[in-house]
Amino acid sequence: MGSEQISQPPSTAATPHRPAARETSVAGTAHRWLLDRIGALWALLTDRPVSLYAASVLRIGYGLLYLVFLLREFPHRDQIWGPGSPWTPALAQQLFDQTGWNSILILSDSRVYFELCYAMALVTSALFMLGWRTRAMSVLFALVVTSFHARSIFMTDGGDNLILLMALYLVLTACGRRWSLDARRNRLKAARAGDAAEPVRSLFVQQLHDARATLTTVAHNCGILVIAAQVCFLYGSAGLYKIQGPTWGGGTALHYALNLELFQPWPALSHFVDQYPMVIAIASYVTVLLQVAFPFVLFGRLKYPVLTVLLGMHIGIAVLLGLPLFSGAMIVADAVFLPDRFYAFLPRLWRRTARRAQAWRPGTGRAAGSASVPAQGRPGEAGSAHGPTPAGQRGTSLATGRTSDSAAP
Repeated sequence: MGSEQISQPPSTAATPHRPAARETSVAGTAHRWLLDRIGALWALLTDRPVSLYAASVLRIGYGLLYLVFLLREFPHRDQIWGPGSPWTPALAQQLFDQTGWNSILILSDSRVYFELCYAMALVTSALFMLGWRTRAMSVLFALVVTSFHARSIFMTDGGDNLILLMALYLVLTACGRRWSLDARRNRLKAARAGDAAEPVRSLFVQQLHDARATLTTVAHNCGILVIAAQVCFLYGSAGLYKIQGPTWGGGTALHYALNLELFQPWPALSHFVDQYPMVIAIASYVTVLLQVAFPFVLFGRLKYPVLTVLLGMHIGIAVLLGLPLFSGAMIVADAVFLPDRFYAFLPRLWRRTARRAQAWRPGTGRAAGSASVPAQGRPGEAGSAHGPTPAGQRGTSLATGRTSDSAAP
């Protein structure tokens, strides 16, 4: 009996449970990672509004573009949108019945009513560009762009299509918090308030205020996301559509575009550029490559040279093909991809450049011989290095030195 050994349980009994424990650990890690990503996305949407400077640039750019567009077409307003247009209000109404569009311009055939609408469109575009009561002006600007676009949809080019989309998207954004009259008014109000204590709010009022701020932030961030997605979709679809055509693949598409009379604002310039087929072929291939690759380079530093090349491409389209409205709309849309730190740096860069220009301006710098140094010590003093200075010369010396000091940066 004493030599009997108690049988031990096999050590491999717990082995089948190890893979299950490992799978549980991996599943828990994946679950925590997913929760962290969802929390980060929710914080990105609700914590603070993003790209406030970019939204302000879009507001200024599209408001200015549409204001210039209306002023440019002011002599032809009656033939395009007014009662004298070949596309009569009756034809427009028939199209609206099919498409679901509408316009405030067809509510009356009176010329006085049309002129009032046109004046309202000019004022609305200007105030929206300046950022005065931006929330209300953004809605009115979207109404103006929609009405004028729908009234004579076959009388304008493709640039106003993008402006129409952006006008609708900008209603969601807080595009008046930077570089606007609203922002200036808020700064002055905060300066007048000073260190005065904020009024005590009830719990219900505070909750309403917080909910309103969160809703505004979410709407703004979603609007910026939709604008960025729209631009990416526009570039990507344009590039993929070009690939399907033999002219872009052969590098001859720009040759045919430059020889269309409809897109020749300066025929001599178009014919001059058309004399370099290698340059035209390279430009064609670069255009397709950048448009297809554009959505994939937005999350790195490669987007800056890509945006620079696209800027040159749109300037070329405006000059060579005579489409300034379309090019301007695309250039403004590209601005949404520049970070706020870039726009915040621009005023500092402007002030620094202005100071340097003032310092190098002739007659304002502290050049040699432009100012005399006052005598060190009292006139006539034994330890003074200079003798007594006449009163007239002393006054001239001090005035010159004070002028030089004020001109120094």
